[in-house]
Amino acid sequence: MAKLFIGGLAWHTDDQTLRSKFEEFGQVDEAIVVKDRDTGRSRGFGFVRFAEESAAENAIAQMNNVEFDGRQIRVDKASERPAGGSGGFGGSRGGYSGGGFGGGRGGYGGGYNGGYSGGGRGVFV
Repeated sequence: MAKLFIGGLAWHTDDQTLRSKFEEFGQVDEAIVVKDRDTGRSRGFGFVRFAEESAAENAIAQMNNVEFDGRQIRVDKASERPAGGSGGFGGSRGGYSGGGFGGGRGGYGGGYNGGYSGGGRGVFV
């Protein structure tokens, strides 16, 4: 059994279209286009699970960087999700860790320095 990652799918590609294409290479046990949980729209990637390793290898060789359903797709072996991950595919994708922009007013370094003593001059902003 071998599972493939299919990236770059057209937004209109559905599970059945994906399955039909990859059945050309062997028995497909599962074909899924991943959808956004809130909108139900395709996220542009999916997975195909073959019964035989040789079918998966053949699909990679013949479908990687090929146009399918109007888009050039990427086909590669799917990597296993780490156990105990934070959910989603691939865990953290970088970006703004914590989900915000710095936590309100002090986002760029904590606001002004209220204890500044400009060389004994007592200058405050």
